[in-house]
Amino acid sequence: MDIKIRNILNQFKILRSLQARIFVIVFLIGIIPSIIMRYGILNSYEDRAVSLRTSDVQRQLNIIANHLITYNYLTDTSSEVISAELEQLSNLYDGRVIIINSNLKVIKDTYGISEGKTVISEEVVKCMKDGQGSSEFNDEYDYIEFTTPILEPAPMAETSEGEKPKEGDKARDIVRGVMLTSVSTDSIVVTLDILSRKALIMEIMMLFVIFAIALVLAKILTKPFERVTKAISEVKEGFTDEPVSVPDYLETEHIVDAFNQLLTRMKALDTSRQEFVSNVSHELKTPITSVKVLADSLLAQEDVPAELYREFMVDIAAEIDREDKIINDLLSMVKMDKKVASLNISVVDINALTEIILKRLRPIARKRDIEVVFESNRAVTAEVDEVKMTLILTNLVENAIKYNREQGGVKVVLDADHQFFTLDIIDTGIGIPEESLEHIYERFYRVDKSHSREIGGTGLGLAITRSAVLLHRGSIKVSSIEGEGTTFTVKIPLSYVVF
Repeated sequence: MDIKIRNILNQFKILRSLQARIFVIVFLIGIIPSIIMRYGILNSYEDRAVSLRTSDVQRQLNIIANHLITYNYLTDTSSEVISAELEQLSNLYDGRVIIINSNLKVIKDTYGISEGKTVISEEVVKCMKDGQGSSEFNDEYDYIEFTTPILEPAPMAETSEGEKPKEGDKARDIVRGVMLTSVSTDSIVVTLDILSRKALIMEIMMLFVIFAIALVLAKILTKPFERVTKAISEVKEGFTDEPVSVPDYLETEHIVDAFNQLLTRMKALDTSRQEFVSNVSHELKTPITSVKVLADSLLAQEDVPAELYREFMVDIAAEIDREDKIINDLLSMVKMDKKVASLNISVVDINALTEIILKRLRPIARKRDIEVVFESNRAVTAEVDEVKMTLILTNLVENAIKYNREQGGVKVVLDADHQFFTLDIIDTGIGIPEESLEHIYERFYRVDKSHSREIGGTGLGLAITRSAVLLHRGSIKVSSIEGEGTTFTVKIPLSYVVF
């Protein structure tokens, strides 16, 4: 059962392919006009043939109607001339002629079955009343029915002596009877059948030709997409990592451009991953190596003085703390991943939170005689994650203190509008070179590796900070002048919106 369902699904899958759809479209574009043309030509021929037959028969019926008056056939049906004309017309068109007098009595029927009967027909009565003939084609039974008035010219109206008849004074002809005629269209039908068979044969031949053309066109038109698929497969299998180029169509160019951009990004991510692994390995290995060297030094000496022993243990503890900080930063970085990160949103007084964080960091600043100032333009309350907001402020202010000058300053400015609140962290420190500004949020990136090593930086602080800001749907920007100072601007919505 599963195999049957799978086969059915595979068949439907074929219909989703571009090649199949192009084939169907080209095939239908080719075959539908030919079908319409065939029916159009046949219907046009039928209409034309019926029109000619109607015109021809009507002309002969008018002649016979005049002869009926000339030979006074309505009162004396013994005229062999009229009878011969009627029989000739009936045989020529495989039809039937019925002559009806003014009393609606049948005086002549070429079939000889209705003579003496009274005819009550709407068409006959109308023709008798109006003196106008009519014709109607019955395509169900394949015949044309005519009603032809038998008209006797009316005498000219009398005028006063010496007066001439006025133009338009011609009297109406008198209707003496009606000819009801049925003419077969079997010959037209036979001709139509012959034409239809020939057209069908031509249509079948065209069907095969169009089928072949549609198949070839579908194959040719989808060839570039097959090349795109093949090129992407080669990249996927690892045979090449060169950019793909299939410029046949604008659509293939768009697909290839998008893939090449993705390939470039994947290469950058792979390079970043390799650098990240290398940096992590190096960062984790360095403190361990230092601990091992210190421990081996202690083990290699006998009767180690207590002072030296204590000095080495202090260094070992510092390296362990450094290792712990690196691991904690790495865990924070993982938790900031957008796929797994979650926010514990609550209403937070940003002014009070900033005061608390600066109070914790001022003792560190005092050691280097750095003044930390908080300037609030208005009271701000926002919907944020208090823990991550604390992390953002702590990292930025701590960096401003670490990378500052002796007797420098750090100013934190808080402001808000009706949508966002902003925090400017301004320092008078060493600044950041312009070429490094676009890299400062990369993991383990350091502007001055030697100085960062001295103050214990891991290169993860700004990466963690940026991730926390983005989780709040905010933004972080930096401006810096080397040797003068740096300003970080954090902008976060007052109300958190879940997407």
